[in-house]
Amino acid sequence: MTDWSSQGERGSRFAVRLILWIALHLGRAPARLLLYPITLYFLIKAGPQRRASRRFLTQVLGRPARLADIARHLHSFAATILDRVFLLAGRRELLDIRLHHPERVTDRVAAGQGFLLLGSHLGSFEILRALAIEEARLPLKILMYPTHNRIITELLHALNPAFADSVISLASPQPLLAVQENLQAGRIVGLLGDRYMPGEPTVICDFLGRRAAFPTGPLSLAAVTGVPVILPFGIYRGGNRYDVYFEILAERIELDRARRKASLQEWIQRYADCLAHYSREAPENWFNFYDFWEDADDERGTSQRAR
Repeated sequence: MTDWSSQGERGSRFAVRLILWIALHLGRAPARLLLYPITLYFLIKAGPQRRASRRFLTQVLGRPARLADIARHLHSFAATILDRVFLLAGRRELLDIRLHHPERVTDRVAAGQGFLLLGSHLGSFEILRALAIEEARLPLKILMYPTHNRIITELLHALNPAFADSVISLASPQPLLAVQENLQAGRIVGLLGDRYMPGEPTVICDFLGRRAAFPTGPLSLAAVTGVPVILPFGIYRGGNRYDVYFEILAERIELDRARRKASLQEWIQRYADCLAHYSREAPENWFNFYDFWEDADDERGTSQRAR
């Protein structure tokens, strides 16, 4: 699998600032017109991302992905980034956001119960973060590495300083202590469970019929803290429409001491199965633009030898 963390960030600070200026001063409709040349640019210039999109879509659709499929895929990704700007600028009325089973989150917040919100790069996890900041009702903290996508992140932080305040940095001296303190205070801690950093422990799970590595850290953290785990999926439907789903993975994760690794893998497989379900339901929302499967390198080698 290609190391996603080694992928360079595309786009200059000037270009991103220009798009933000158009969005905030001219409105959503003119800004969305820019998504078409942006999509064309990535189709032409972003070879690794384009090929990764083709491989994923071919797998999930069960047929060879067409160029139009890849274009819709890239367009959806760009659209969700643009909409994040409007949410952070307090313009939620521009978006049609439908929440499915929000009580799975709000009831716990009302009861002062801390829990983990285990997201992914399927759909817009950031729409939940933006909603929490914009409405100031969800006490959400995000556990993340702040160095990835630095240009966009810095500009969004400048747009809404509360965006930066919601981060628990994995680069800080004691991030897990901060996580525990926030959970004990009845806050939500959000993190992503579908990517791992080089050297991080992983387990192999089935994902859409192929082998993929998932990090063990998120669900190990859930087992240690003993808090509920909820899976959010912010699915972009096109235009200004989003469906946000909340799935309960577990009220508490307990690992069998005699078979801890196997028990942990079973829980991670449940996460992967839920991720696969929503991937099939909304394939254009898959925003991991790199070789996700463990056998991707073998597959390319076989293809090249066949040619």
